[in-house]
This record gives sequence, structure tokens and C-alpha cells, in this order.
Amino acid sequence: MGIVGRKRGFLALLLPICFAILLGRFPMVLGLNYTEYRQVSSLRLERIKTHLDQINKPAVMTIESPDGDIIDCVHKRKQPALDHPLLKNHKIQRHPQEMPKVRMMKEDGARDEKSNEVVKGAWQMWHQNGTRCPRGTVPIRRSTMHDVLRAKSLFDFGKKQRRVSLTRGTDAPDVVSGNGHEHAIAYTGAQEVYGARATINVWDPAIQVVNEFSLSQIWILSGSFDGTDLNSIEAGWQVSPELYGDSRPRLFTYWTTDSYQATGCYNLLCAGFVQTNSRIAIGAAISPVSSFLSNQYDITILIWKDPKLGNWWMSFGDNTLVGYWPAELFTHLADHATMVEWGGEVVNTRANGEHTSTQMGSGHFANDGFGKASYFRNLEIVDADNSLSSVEYISTLAENTNCYSIKSSSNNQWGTYFYYGGPGNNPQCP
Repeated sequence: MGIVGRKRGFLALLLPICFAILLGRFPMVLGLNYTEYRQVSSLRLERIKTHLDQINKPAVMTIESPDGDIIDCVHKRKQPALDHPLLKNHKIQRHPQEMPKVRMMKEDGARDEKSNEVVKGAWQMWHQNGTRCPRGTVPIRRSTMHDVLRAKSLFDFGKKQRRVSLTRGTDAPDVVSGNGHEHAIAYTGAQEVYGARATINVWDPAIQVVNEFSLSQIWILSGSFDGTDLNSIEAGWQVSPELYGDSRPRLFTYWTTDSYQATGCYNLLCAGFVQTNSRIAIGAAISPVSSFLSNQYDITILIWKDPKLGNWWMSFGDNTLVGYWPAELFTHLADHATMVEWGGEVVNTRANGEHTSTQMGSGHFANDGFGKASYFRNLEIVDADNSLSSVEYISTLAENTNCYSIKSSSNNQWGTYFYYGGPGNNPQCP
């Protein structure tokens, strides 16, 4: 080989190395990471690095999860929430002043009347090595350069797509199919609501393309659905390759006060949500997950407004307090919610000119029932007296039942519940 050939070979080896150094020590996610050979300007890289320095706070201790996540144990007073301009003088509330009054229910080992399979509680994958964050710290999933580069822009990182329009009737939920979002949900009529609870079946639905997602969540809503002042608090599980770089179901939260335009974000990717728990990492993978015609795993999420201080608290599993959205963040939700929604949502980009094959829930239709379809059970709302009561009347909606469906019912064990989901693209859903 001549000198020119050797130089070319050397350059061919050097360029990928230089690019890797430029991006920093961040792991690749094969098959889902489309930033490997994209040109990234030094100015953009510097802006991203500055942003990551703002949200990745100094860690007291670092834990590496079996799935590759890095969990930073950050002192609770150094967490991102307190960077919010409205929270500069915020004093962290250690516990809610008052828990909702809950009627006694048997949660563990619940059984569907039609099945012998036991329903079990799911937890989080990063706990599997036995390491915990020290008291006085909160676990925060570290964000990487590639996480940001998978987003459309730095502004869009950690945010839901801005809604092009919000069209709805006075008693119908916020469903917007014009920007590719499709739903299968249950919802309450317009009323004063101070929180909601549900137990949500966890699966790992297949995602067709990197910028689509599938989620199952609770929405706490108030404000104008046809304007720019919608307030929303959301929590559940989601699979989002763009946001997380993999296809694992993860615990997530979201909030907005302006119809998803500029305020709010997923998890702790912006200032807002105040975390108080050292055992739950928002954005971390949930494990184990449900299997077809086998054990079913679910998570229980409760969101309610503290009647004393007005903060919106969240608990996970067996009443484990995670943290809260401070009342200062909100306009309409500073008072109360007017609607609750439960159910699934997917993004359909029609990447190949056809309906996406991204699955919702388990990927099976509602009529398939227990062990096959995904479910929400024990739907409850919190009233003005801070009491939890079973939801007796719900409406259901799915934009295209040939793609994703929903079917509600009730019994003594599961209260009000529903099955939902679907495969997306199929002969009836072209």
C-alpha cells in the first residue's frame, strides 16, 4: 500500500474516533440511534453540553443500572426543580399534609374473575443490583448527548409534540389526531376533581420508528381545550425510543400549563416536578412486564391535590410518595381539575404511507380480555373532601377501533376497569 493509501486508511479510522471524542463519552444505542453519522456543528454541541450541565446535577453517588442507565443520586436541594423561576424561594414539602381517604381494597394478588393468573406489582430495573441512593438524595436518570440529538431540536428535547389544534366538545376529551396522536381512553364528565388513581397493566409494545411512542397514563386536566391555557398533569408508563434510546417501558411524568407549547416536560428534564423519594427514579425502566397468557404485572399511580398547601402529589405502587408538582406552576390547576382521562396513546407518523404498526398496550384489542389485552383497573377519583371513590360513570373513546379499541366494565374486585389497545396496522387498519 502506498503513502496515499495509508493516509486514506488512517483518516478513515481517525474520523469516527474524532467524532466519538467530539460527542463525549456517551453510549451508542444500535438500531435506534440515528445520530451516528449526522453532522453536528460545534456550536450546537456546545449548546447541548451547556443544557446537559444544567439538568445533570452533581451526584453524591452514581448507580449503573443493568439496562445501561446511569442513575445519579443528587442532593434533594440541588435537584432541577428548584431552578424554576417560580420556585426560587420554594421550601420542599417533605410529606403531604393529608393523604386521600382510601377505602380498603386488596391490591396484591388480585384476580380477574375469568382467570387463574395472579396479578403482581412491578418495580424498577435499576434496583436489581441492590444499590440504593442515600437518604437526603433523589435518583435522577442521567441525560446524554445522544438523548438530545435524537430530538428534533434542543427546544423539543423532553417535550411532547406541540398541539397544532385542540378541538373538542364540552364533554369530550382532548384528542388530537391531526398531528398523529391516536388514543383509546376512558374519561369523566366535566366536574370538580382533586385527583385520580388507577392500576395500570405494564407491557412492552413494539414501536415501528424511532420518533413514535406508545404510552399508558392518567391525565389530570383543567383549562381551555380550544385555547393555549390548558393545564395538564400526567403519569404512567411509556415506550419512547426517541426519548430514552431503547424500547423498554418506563415510568414517566409530564406537565404543562400552556397546551404543550412551551411550559413543562417529561420527568425531570426541566425545572418543575419536586422529587422527594430516594427509591423511585422517574424515567427508569419498569421490570418485570406482563407476558401473553402468563403473569400480569401492573403499577398503581395516585395523583392528588394536597388540600392544605395545594401541591399535586404523586404516589407509586403501595402508596410510595414520589414527589409533587408545586401549586405555583399552575393557573387552572392551582384550584382544581375539571376532567380525568385514563388510557393509551400512540404517535402514528405513517412513515411508509400506511398506518403505523406501533402497538398500544399489549398490541391486542380490548375484546381479547385478560392475559391478552392490556387493562386499567380500580379507576378512582379524589373529591373535594379529599376522599377516593370508585368512578361509577365513564365514557370511552377510540378514534379508529380498527387500529386500537377500548371496552369498559366493572366488578367487585376491579371496580370500574377497561381493556384497551391494539396492533395498529392490520388489514382493517391500512
